Amino acid sequence: MTREEAKILKAAKYKSLDSLLFFTRYFFKQRYHRKYKVLYHHLKIANALERVLKGEVTKLAISVGPRLGKTELAVKNFIAHGLAINSGAKFIHLTASDSLALDNSEGTKDIVQSPEYKSLFPHVKIKQSTDSKKKWYTTTGGGVYATSASGQVTGFGAGASDYNDPADVDQEDDEIDKWLTEIENKEGFGGAIIYDDSIKPDDAESDIVRERVNRKYTSTVQNRRNSRKTPIVVLMQRLHPKDLIGYLQEIEPGEWEVIELPTLYVDEAGALQSLDPSIYSVEDLQRMEKSEDEEVRIFFQRQLQQNPKSREGLLFPEADLHYYDPLTVDVEKLADFRFGYIDPADEGGDDLSFPAGYLVGDKIYIPDVIYNSKGTDINEPACVEFIKSHKLNAAQCEGNSAWILFAKAVRSKIENSMNDCDIRILKNTTNKHVRILAQSAFIKNHFVFRKDWNTCSREYKRFFENLTAYMSIQSGASKNKHDDAPDSMAGMGKYFKEQFAHLW
Repeated sequence: MTREEAKILKAAKYKSLDSLLFFTRYFFKQRYHRKYKVLYHHLKIANALERVLKGEVTKLAISVGPRLGKTELAVKNFIAHGLAINSGAKFIHLTASDSLALDNSEGTKDIVQSPEYKSLFPHVKIKQSTDSKKKWYTTTGGGVYATSASGQVTGFGAGASDYNDPADVDQEDDEIDKWLTEIENKEGFGGAIIYDDSIKPDDAESDIVRERVNRKYTSTVQNRRNSRKTPIVVLMQRLHPKDLIGYLQEIEPGEWEVIELPTLYVDEAGALQSLDPSIYSVEDLQRMEKSEDEEVRIFFQRQLQQNPKSREGLLFPEADLHYYDPLTVDVEKLADFRFGYIDPADEGGDDLSFPAGYLVGDKIYIPDVIYNSKGTDINEPACVEFIKSHKLNAAQCEGNSAWILFAKAVRSKIENSMNDCDIRILKNTTNKHVRILAQSAFIKNHFVFRKDWNTCSREYKRFFENLTAYMSIQSGASKNKHDDAPDSMAGMGKYFKEQFAHLW
């Protein structure tokens, strides 16, 4: 090997340790003799995984559509990259079936055993006595255990129980100094639990299969961490409101960083884009969205757009609602009356829901909402500012239990600054689902939502998704635990029907 060749290899080594995306591109080119195509979603996924490697994120969920390369980047190369950083790192990999898990494990092992990998990271050696697809170890105690998400996970723990020394870093060349700091930030990484599509699309409607996977996380998987710091990464296409990502956000609210990557998205310039036009063109995606075939529309919304709606039984299906284009309809100028309804968060995981309703003729437009699970220290001044900025004529706030103090504080601050806004506090004693059902026809007939609900703001998007995911029958597996958006809309509907009865 010439001195120049050695220099190139050393640079490749430290750039590979420094960057997961460089690592993936480098070894993809070495193995397949073609370039790894880096797109918008690859950057988003790689940046998030870098924070996992640095210990900045311990619970990460990424939803992205099929055939977009998440497994190559976030499973095979992520594990191989982690072993290069620390050959003692331990990984548990879970996916929809044993065969898929074993294929991914074999793909990871192919990278680690490749001549190119060995030339850069000779310290990573697979222990021959455990050289199988399901479970294999490195000679320094690291390794991979791969199985189905609903299968048994025994005799193997993920992550480091204490500090693992990373591979020695040779600093003799000044040329590689610029990468050393970032590499050092990953020195404590000891492995992870990685889910990749925990359930098959064909099983999405099966309560039994979904609940088996979800319960397995609670009863077994999370307890296979060797440390509370061991990260858990969930990668999947959304298939159902109560799939694994939906379940995790419900049982561990606020603990998960969730990155949603819809295949059809709006870029910073406001133009429609596809994550990978070579697979799904913008025109193809728009045709799927408007298809007369229900199965195509469900595939588009769930697997491509990460918007997991139930197939049937919805009280407020998207198709039954009315929409307006904020670019062509100026509700600010047209509004005859403006009202807001505040539904505070009743229990853990709930969101405070505060839509603004503008009465225009006999329709009520919803131009803006507050919808989040932030604390009262954030939402109290936010609600006050929201009332002022929308120049509401009136507002109601539920004051059940301890929320009476919140409601009184908002009312007091508004009374001191806006004399022309009537703030009322009410206590609801009737059943919430009964209230929502009573107003459902009025909501579907007379409320008008933003056409750009999916892109105008994250809070509006979550509000609209919560509303349109609400089930008409509330029992057993069909029960919505969080019903903040429909409850606030029901309160608003009741107010308008009572105050402006002559319009309808």
